[in-house]
Amino acid sequence: MVTDTKKEQERSALHATIWKIANDLRGSVDGWDFKQYVLGMLFYRFISENLTSYINEKQKETGATGFNYANLKDSEAEVGRENIIEEKGFYIAPSELFESVRKRAKDDANLNETLEQIFKNIESSAQGTDSESDLKGLFDDIDVNSNKLGGTVVSRNEKLVKLLNAISELNLGNYGDNSIDVFGDAYEYLMTMYAANAGKSGGEFFTPQEVSELLARITVVGKSSVNKVYDPACGSGSLLLKFAKVLGKENVRNGFYGQEVNITTYNLCRINMFLHDINYEQFDIAHGDTLTEPKHWDDEPFEAIVSNPPYSIKWAGSDNPILINDERFTPAGVLAPKSKADLAFVMHTLSWLATNDTAAIVSFPGAMYRGGAEQKIRKYLVDENYVDAVIQLPTDLFFGTTIATCILVLKKNKEDNKVLFIDATKEFTRGSAKSKLTEDHMKKILDSYSKRSIEEHFSYLADHSQIEEKDYNISVVTYVTPKDTREEINIEELNKSIVDIVSKQTKLRTQIDEIVADLEGSK
Repeated sequence: MVTDTKKEQERSALHATIWKIANDLRGSVDGWDFKQYVLGMLFYRFISENLTSYINEKQKETGATGFNYANLKDSEAEVGRENIIEEKGFYIAPSELFESVRKRAKDDANLNETLEQIFKNIESSAQGTDSESDLKGLFDDIDVNSNKLGGTVVSRNEKLVKLLNAISELNLGNYGDNSIDVFGDAYEYLMTMYAANAGKSGGEFFTPQEVSELLARITVVGKSSVNKVYDPACGSGSLLLKFAKVLGKENVRNGFYGQEVNITTYNLCRINMFLHDINYEQFDIAHGDTLTEPKHWDDEPFEAIVSNPPYSIKWAGSDNPILINDERFTPAGVLAPKSKADLAFVMHTLSWLATNDTAAIVSFPGAMYRGGAEQKIRKYLVDENYVDAVIQLPTDLFFGTTIATCILVLKKNKEDNKVLFIDATKEFTRGSAKSKLTEDHMKKILDSYSKRSIEEHFSYLADHSQIEEKDYNISVVTYVTPKDTREEINIEELNKSIVDIVSKQTKLRTQIDEIVADLEGSK
């Protein structure tokens, strides 16, 4: 069995290799753009090896121990196309597998056209099947004819050859050794690396792994399995995929659901599902604006909901007369402000949450105390006893922003009429560029949340009347007093010390004056 230390060593080596590839190959291409090519080729390699491994294992079960799908002629493999698509959701001919193409790449003067056609073939293999929506457009962001790769076909192909070779040389293990998670690690490291350098554009849809894990763990306290998990602003899917780590993907019985408005990020999310070996029938990721065009009406409610929606963005709000009658928003009697959609995401989430279950939403702190329509929505949430906890997080956890975000935890069937406030602003360690939650920090937060404990300067359990007295301000700092770390000063001792210093200073000045006088008298 591989030890944790060895796994970390392998992971560090993998990350170092990816970093070198990214820097060697991106050239004049901006890193955030070139990420698409690195991720795309990584995905191409993954599905090629995943398919090959699957077919080889099936043949081994029949006694064909020396069988290798990659060695078949395309015409020989064609007989299994239908069964393969039914099981895996896509088909790749042996000659179009990643490694097959890589071996011929340097001698292929039309490599860009070859790859373009292969990507089309993979997507079209799913047409008319249940997996069509999961495969459609997955390679759209890998433009092998883009000038970003070079000004001529020759220069573009040279870079593509380098990219294929570099991705091929990555030590990703083999499927027989159950090291498939390395693909997920590689993907997440790339996202982390580029998001850190991409500023706000990256941070909009990448949540650090430890924050994603904390959210997932909050929603499944006391559970070993759930029916369905959902993220209404799923980005690259990192929050959803933490349930696979926390519970095991087999314990998310009916799959992973999400919606994303950004088309590129929507594609990345679906790729990420495949990279984590979530098969096509186990996920349903939709494209569109969740607030105005929700895509999963027939699938709600959900047992566990996690989300890190964009902070204080504009939305249609009162400009759309249909929304005030939308069953998601009607209960509060008011819509979130057009300039701040934070609580619109909260109301959507609450509407789609199952009766006995939990939602954890990363929120902009201002939404917890601002007045106007937001105060009225908070009043509804508190009066109906839906707010379970508010957890203030440390500053500078997220890419693209240094603000201290908070987690709003919602429940529909609480055991008490109180709200737990946790001040976790000190629960972090400083990394090379960002703050980071460690396992110990997460444990402290989760222990406090699950036990609903009160600890001076860290957590407080407020009843409804206290929140009402505060005009439905549910900001953590309103209820948890930070520890005063200022040094206590004894005024009497300080004054005595000052007198001593002045006395010594006077004596010293007298001595200096005497020395100066002696020097002047000796001239």
